[in-house]
Amino acid sequence: MGDTGPLEYFLCGGAGGICTVLVGHPFDTLKVRLQTMPIPKPGEVPLYTGMTDCIKKTVSKEGVRGLYKGMGAPLVGIAPIFAISFMGYKVGKQIIGPAEESQFTYMDYFTAGAFSGIFTTTIMAPGERIKCLLQIQGDSMTKKYNGPVDCAKQLYKEGGIRSIYRGAGATLLRDVPASGLYFLTYEGIRNYLTDNGKKDITFHGTLFAGGCAGISNWLIGMPFDVLKSRLQIAAEGRFPNGIRDVAKDLLKNEGPLALYKGITPVLLRAFPANAACFMGFELCRKFLARFKKGEQQEQI
Repeated sequence: MGDTGPLEYFLCGGAGGICTVLVGHPFDTLKVRLQTMPIPKPGEVPLYTGMTDCIKKTVSKEGVRGLYKGMGAPLVGIAPIFAISFMGYKVGKQIIGPAEESQFTYMDYFTAGAFSGIFTTTIMAPGERIKCLLQIQGDSMTKKYNGPVDCAKQLYKEGGIRSIYRGAGATLLRDVPASGLYFLTYEGIRNYLTDNGKKDITFHGTLFAGGCAGISNWLIGMPFDVLKSRLQIAAEGRFPNGIRDVAKDLLKNEGPLALYKGITPVLLRAFPANAACFMGFELCRKFLARFKKGEQQEQI
């Protein structure tokens, strides 16, 4: 990915983001519902006993469309989020790494990736808040929000811009290290498969490297994602100290393993969704390269 500038990274990252949402959103819905389901009282059966049970109950009560609840917000927001993420990564590489990308170290890739995580939080946090609130809605009888726009309006009315951005700090804590490992994994595998850029990466190679990047991203980012989701769907005033109160409450009542609640659908989603992301990125990059080459030939 070394011969592409920030603008191209922006456009190609947006294409990859759209592919990610289309493939991965149902798994994300399952993740959020498992993460945020109420703690059962003694003798009570949990709302969902696992991912399979969550799928069955969601589909039986809400149909297959229930798995795609809240997709409007990420579909509208994910293209610019991924576009900014990939552009931020390229800018980070230009600032942090050596002039020749062949001389990049693993730490250079990680640091540039972590730098990109800072870029995305501004638009990621409100989109995540809206998405989570829409995803946990049940049937039409208990429905509070009529889509992303209505949700944003109600949140702003209830607490202003601070309400919309609740969980921004937790999102940042999740995305900085996770983005670093995300891009490091992809670049490391890509360099191995292409003999450090001496040959083009294959279709299957892109899918494999992108899928592995998604897995590594969530293995490090999952605990903060659980805390973020809990904070973003909580009633106003429940956690006055933010993520610290969420962590204390979770560890006290559910133990440290709760930090990985919903990990099964996350990992099942991570590989195909991020394989699709990097495939979209690489295809867009090749299209732009051919377009630029065609323009140069016309000028000659």
